[in-house]
Amino acid sequence: MIKVEIPGMNDLHLKHLVLDYNGTIAFDGSLISGVEEKLNQLADDINIYIITADTFGTVRQKCKDIKGEIRVLTSTDGSLEKEEFVDSLGAEHVVAVGNGVNDSLMLKKVALGIAVIGPEGTALKAIKEADIVVNNIHDALGLLSNKLRIKATLRS
Repeated sequence: MIKVEIPGMNDLHLKHLVLDYNGTIAFDGSLISGVEEKLNQLADDINIYIITADTFGTVRQKCKDIKGEIRVLTSTDGSLEKEEFVDSLGAEHVVAVGNGVNDSLMLKKVALGIAVIGPEGTALKAIKEADIVVNNIHDALGLLSNKLRIKATLRS
């Protein structure tokens, strides 16, 4: 578990990390360099889930060595399916990272929502629902490795 004390807010007790795939930890269907290593380091402290529509059909092959669970969306409403998934984990213990419209409901619902602006871009709806917006996935994962960054950004 990752615990973050934030003055003026409730403390965060994060047990689960839920990540979108394309546009968040991958670009054009390929995992962004260095992400696998960082996720595997974080897996000692937090459960890792990759949830995706798998637009390019590559998630299972590209993420086979990540210490986590892969979930490919099955419904036509990806936003709702992602929201229901974080609910099933206990949204109050989830940090979610995404960039698309179909990530917006989960970013809003979880204890800590992080929107990533990468080469694919980021939907305004995802930005509006996130607690923190970062430039890339490495910055997002860095927040979880160095919790003082979260505290500095969110303190009142």
